[in-house]
Amino acid sequence: MAAQMTNAHRRFLQVLMSNGITEGSEARKLHQHCCETDKVYYAHDKLDDFISTINSHLQPLFMQIRKGISEEDGRAHYAVVNLAETEVTKMASDYTEIELELFRKTMDLIILSENGFASSTDILNLADQLKTKKMKKKEAEQVLKVFVEDKWLSEKNGEYTLHTRCIIEMEQYILSNYQDVARKCNLCHSLAIQSQVCESCGIGMHLPCVRKYFRGQTEPRCPKCNEFWSCDTPGVNRMGSQTYHRAPLLALGAASKT
Repeated sequence: MAAQMTNAHRRFLQVLMSNGITEGSEARKLHQHCCETDKVYYAHDKLDDFISTINSHLQPLFMQIRKGISEEDGRAHYAVVNLAETEVTKMASDYTEIELELFRKTMDLIILSENGFASSTDILNLADQLKTKKMKKKEAEQVLKVFVEDKWLSEKNGEYTLHTRCIIEMEQYILSNYQDVARKCNLCHSLAIQSQVCESCGIGMHLPCVRKYFRGQTEPRCPKCNEFWSCDTPGVNRMGSQTYHRAPLLALGAASKT
């Protein structure tokens, strides 16, 4: 039988849903605050159990709190995912049809790229190619700004990638619709948009996961095939030739669904 859902659990869930996504340290603080506010048992190392209780009650509603990692720094994040919705219906209540089309095409550019990023120039060039309705570049710039504010995209120096929230919520959609290029990290088993790839066996790993796994190794080797890991890993001292890339699979011509 599932553990009882208390007001502390309800309060935690409500804040998570309001935030859209919550960083791990903030989730731990929220866990403590909710338990102390509603005077229920609190233990600092019981966050996963606390969330499991919530998930057991969300299951009949086809919802779940999921944990993912930031591809930039490896920090954990939590988001509430609606398992019954598709990629389109997740966002349909917040965006117009033309805005959703721009988002899907932006996702195409990011996922099918070699490094998991798409330049603002390439995205804006799509504005007058939309099937729904042509969009002026100024309008497209504003829409991209909203996607960043709503934590569907991340932007740095004019380069866009998928935000951690987007990766957590749309993982299954991406894995299903970009089967030739989408992969999970061999270490944390989360979807990897930005990753390093073994040149011998083809497994991929997030850069933060690679750093953690190879820390202290002077001759890092692939955890699956044991061949020398040739990708350059910032923060890891090692010997050997080094390159950085995401996935050499684009020649397969993956077709995404738009």
